[in-house]
Amino acid sequence: MTPRTLDRTRLARLMSDELAAFEAANPRSRALFERAQGSMLDGVPMNWMVKWAGAFPLFVDEASGAHFTDVDGHEYVDFCLGDTGAMAGHTPEATRLAVEAQMRRGITHMLPTEDAIVAADELRRRFGPRFWQFTLTATDANRFVIRLARHITGRSKVLVHNHCYHGSVDETFAVIGPDGGATARRGNIGMPVALAETTRVVEINDLDGLERELAQGDVAVCLFEPALTNVGIVLPDPGYHEAVRELTLKYGTLLINDETHTICAGPGGYTRAHGLHPDFVTIGKTIGGGIPAAAYGFTEEVADRIHAAIEREDSDVGGIGGTLAGNALSLAAIRATLTDVLTEEAFERMIPLAERFEDGVNGVLRAHDVPWHVTRLGARAEYHFLAQRPRNGTDLHDAADPALERFLHLWAMNRGVLMTPFHNMALMSPATIEADVDRHTAVFEAAVVALFE
Repeated sequence: MTPRTLDRTRLARLMSDELAAFEAANPRSRALFERAQGSMLDGVPMNWMVKWAGAFPLFVDEASGAHFTDVDGHEYVDFCLGDTGAMAGHTPEATRLAVEAQMRRGITHMLPTEDAIVAADELRRRFGPRFWQFTLTATDANRFVIRLARHITGRSKVLVHNHCYHGSVDETFAVIGPDGGATARRGNIGMPVALAETTRVVEINDLDGLERELAQGDVAVCLFEPALTNVGIVLPDPGYHEAVRELTLKYGTLLINDETHTICAGPGGYTRAHGLHPDFVTIGKTIGGGIPAAAYGFTEEVADRIHAAIEREDSDVGGIGGTLAGNALSLAAIRATLTDVLTEEAFERMIPLAERFEDGVNGVLRAHDVPWHVTRLGARAEYHFLAQRPRNGTDLHDAADPALERFLHLWAMNRGVLMTPFHNMALMSPATIEADVDRHTAVFEAAVVALFE
């Protein structure tokens, strides 16, 4: 049978119907959005929130486990989970109790607590690097390790994957330009310095390109997600990371694994699941169960180089840290979330749910001859508008279809299923159940039938 092609006229008509249904069903969210125009840019706390599929964002009333209810009383299965920030589930009880108890004892005081030791020990056990430091966001963790890497290597450049995402780190908003060098990607607002001065860029899975850039001798550190997630899920080829490690060691370049999203691969992220040995690991979002919290770890060898290069007197003004970094509330949240929520047993439930999601979507695509592909990474899965697995960021970037994506998201949202707004990604939490996954499969199949039958 010939694979189906998309009728754009039908897509536009369906989208119009879904927009009308969304507005009719959500009068209270619309009223709050209109009220918010008076004091917030675009009527939202952060202006990227306007990228939800409806004419306005839903306003949340309450969230618990893998579900939330909006102010109009509609309940949703949440596969977005705060774009990983709520991967532990909304308000997990162990985290809530720990945070409530710590708030009675003190929120922040620039002094350590025993929770910090337990949290660091657990991160070391899971990911490998011996020494750990704590921040509020993964952006900060990445920014700080870049500064450390530059300082101890004496080199200026950062190397990233094409179409990567590492928070709001200036050096990472780069793509490969027409001449093969780094250039600013679309949306790099207020770029502080030309990316060619700070950054080198290669495609994931391009080992020849990686060696070519490292051979220049000016790369302090490679900052990589072990698998791309933000442009969409792109998995590494077999042996890719082992070759990356060999090349970075050959050229004296440090290596960071950013596990902020790829912790979905298992309790110790992709690093532990695949036996990798980076110099640094960074992670944020989910480890605090929704409380702002992040961390970065590094090897004993890196620690020795840091001690040799930074005097104690300079530890507080070197562009690394922040008054609220490592605060008591965040550390209580990390301890509880890692030891009692995102456990080994939790991942043993979450990963099979993502497999069920993958199988369900694939079954729909096969049944209706739709030439799309599903990629799964541990407890996370995503469908792409491609017939086969993408091998790099350019593959997914070029296959993007914003109009189709927005329709699929709105169709699902109108039927009580929330997907990650920026692409077709679903994440499982410890509270997600099979019925949640099956609900998505049914809603997704109805959308495919509407589009193609």
